[in-house]
Amino acid sequence: MSAELRTERDGHVLILTIDDPKTRNALNGDAFFAAIEDTLARANADLDVRCIVVTGAGGAFSSGGNIRDMHEHKGMFGGPAATLIERYRTGIQRIPRAFSALDVPAIAAVDGPAIGAGCDLACMCDIRVASDRAVFAESFVRVGIVAGDGGSWLLPRIVGYSHAAEMAFTGAPVDAAKALAIGLVSEVVPPEKLMATALATAARIAANPPQVLRWTKRLLKEAQHQRLETILDMAAAHQAIAHGTADHAEAVAAMLEKRPPVFEGR
Repeated sequence: MSAELRTERDGHVLILTIDDPKTRNALNGDAFFAAIEDTLARANADLDVRCIVVTGAGGAFSSGGNIRDMHEHKGMFGGPAATLIERYRTGIQRIPRAFSALDVPAIAAVDGPAIGAGCDLACMCDIRVASDRAVFAESFVRVGIVAGDGGSWLLPRIVGYSHAAEMAFTGAPVDAAKALAIGLVSEVVPPEKLMATALATAARIAANPPQVLRWTKRLLKEAQHQRLETILDMAAAHQAIAHGTADHAEAVAAMLEKRPPVFEGR
């Protein structure tokens, strides 16, 4: 596990904290990329994990790429173009691929700056909750590069093309109030309430059957680029399986008996 990524459990919720204060939680290094991949793969394999919360320590969500390494052409930013292509593919692009394969619902709890790849990391999650001091920026143009981590695919699907184009073409920061107005985040709270709010949302999600949560997320994701007929076929197949689960039987029985359900992922 990378020293820059801390994990902890709160019931059925897995909390991932990026903790690298010297870089304001930059996303950098093979150890970090491997830790993200490993953690998300383990969560996918564990039905006891029903929701994930991603956050950053020290008053920053993530500053994105390491600017000092860019300036010095070090690490993933060093070498000729052909080398850089492979370094992106085998480097930071491992993060969006890992999140794309994640069936567990994910919430980004954003405090302070979410800049460049940090903004895109928040967009890789299903839900974003922000503190009122959060700042988002799709700022790649301001350092003379493009979004190398899938931001051009992610951001328009969340805020629409026009807002995404404005953010990407200007690189200008978006404060929490505007982020809420354009749909980039679903809730804005004071910093001291951020994690409690994110965990409360995670608990409401985690109260539901884990298998159905994952199938629901997969349908939502596939619906972004599939035809309606394809999604209807997928929904019918998942629904047929869901009707045969013990959790479905428990949900119906608990509703009729007016008691809280207990789901076991069966």
